[in-house]
Amino acid sequence: MTSRLSLLLMLFGLVAMGTVSLVQAAGELLGFAVVSEVPKDKARVSAKVSVNDAVSEMKLLASETILNNLIWKKLEICHAMKLEGYKVAEGFQVITVHVIDASMLPMSLQSFAGDCLIKKAIEIAPLVD
Repeated sequence: MTSRLSLLLMLFGLVAMGTVSLVQAAGELLGFAVVSEVPKDKARVSAKVSVNDAVSEMKLLASETILNNLIWKKLEICHAMKLEGYKVAEGFQVITVHVIDASMLPMSLQSFAGDCLIKKAIEIAPLVD
């Protein structure tokens, strides 16, 4: 009888853990971002973020795993990204990040990305010679 009870408790625990991860996955948001300022603190990066076609200035909050990501270490102004994460009071908590071409951004961010790239080219191009 006790082996059945322990088996049922383990099964219940697995079902409960699966339910929790499903709830967390359902709460994740897909967002797109363009870095709007030179990142000084890689844990809190200023960016224009589009979630459900609503654009706002937010801080991208990186967890320890994201901070160790090579993409995040090379982050610069005007970089375009596809993000998955959560909206929190301080900004957008990043779970996954993919650098994308600016043409793959939603239309609500493409003009900002284009202006950013032009401004970056004008400021940096004279320094190359």
